[in-house]
Amino acid sequence: MRRVSILGVTGSIGQNTIDLISRAPDEYDVVALTGAGNIDQLAADAVRLRADVAVTAHDDRYEDLQAALKGTGVAAAAGTEALIEAAARPADWVMSAIVGAAGLTPGLTALEQGATLALANKESLVCAGALVMETARVNDAQLLPVDSEHSAVFQALVGEEIAAVERVIITASGGAFRDWPLDRLCHATPAEATTHPNWTMGQRITVDSASMFNKALELIETKEFFGVSPDQIETVIHPESLIHALVGFRDGALMAHVGPPDMRHAIGYALHWPERRELPVARLDLAQIGALTFRAPEPERYPALALARQVMARGGLAGAVFNGAKERSLDAFLAGHIRFTDMASVVADVLDWAEGQAGLLDAAMTLENVRFADAEARRAADMAIAKRAGATVESVRG
Repeated sequence: MRRVSILGVTGSIGQNTIDLISRAPDEYDVVALTGAGNIDQLAADAVRLRADVAVTAHDDRYEDLQAALKGTGVAAAAGTEALIEAAARPADWVMSAIVGAAGLTPGLTALEQGATLALANKESLVCAGALVMETARVNDAQLLPVDSEHSAVFQALVGEEIAAVERVIITASGGAFRDWPLDRLCHATPAEATTHPNWTMGQRITVDSASMFNKALELIETKEFFGVSPDQIETVIHPESLIHALVGFRDGALMAHVGPPDMRHAIGYALHWPERRELPVARLDLAQIGALTFRAPEPERYPALALARQVMARGGLAGAVFNGAKERSLDAFLAGHIRFTDMASVVADVLDWAEGQAGLLDAAMTLENVRFADAEARRAADMAIAKRAGATVESVRG
């Protein structure tokens, strides 16, 4: 039996992972499941999969989790250190699906154990790409992409030399506001931003899709994971969300990965790698689909893409600053402190501010320095948000 752990089990990626594991329960020994505030779901999954331990990131929910697991034989734990301890438990395969920068340390911990890490936490490579890749290398650990786009590129490269790659094209649905008039974007509400035309995802990533910050993260992730240069990476709006990525080779050929908008494909590929097994996803009827459409993203609609280019060109710890500011600006939008269009402006301000902080962006790529850059970026973002909101920093932080 393969020992597996799922970090971030209560989110959409975690739940889809459970769906696949539950279809072959005799093949897996579930070591650890972690979640955040959805204690009922976390406990139910842990009991159903007979996990050794269930961990909530919230210290103040320990007693709730303990009560939910009483008499089941599943151990309960809570807090940041407990998350890291869960990631350190020996496992053959670990799903890294914790949202945001919080997923970096648990993911690194799993790699240090030599586990195969299925990486759905794109922020890990954005904040600390070189550190993540080196940690995998020195521990002889396998890193597999779970973002649908990067899984698509990974699959398109099977049997190919990276030196033969001319370009990588990452597709994007365009999000909830792809067809809105530009002058309406500043009035977009969180409720409107959390309605995705194609995918069923969590609140934060759906808003990131609307702003294309998720695609900005994915551009940086592509550079870090595959080692291609920024000028080889492109993005295109593809409303149908059926082609997840394309790889262009030096002979002019384009290899596309085509499939339904169902995360179980990318998760299943990582779960069964290097095999390719049957998966419970829809089979496409190309005649019924009829046509696939593409268009270039509008810079005015999606300023996050230009910010990603800026980060890739700058290098160093710019990715950690970018992500920290992005997460805080998203918090502020969801809380009603700033407008939808202010998010990119806040991130741009923080990146400009970081350039003036001697040594911040050029510090060595260590976990300590990444954490410091992230914290400084969040502090600077809160100040920029408070200025726009006409509020105090304390009120913005809640």
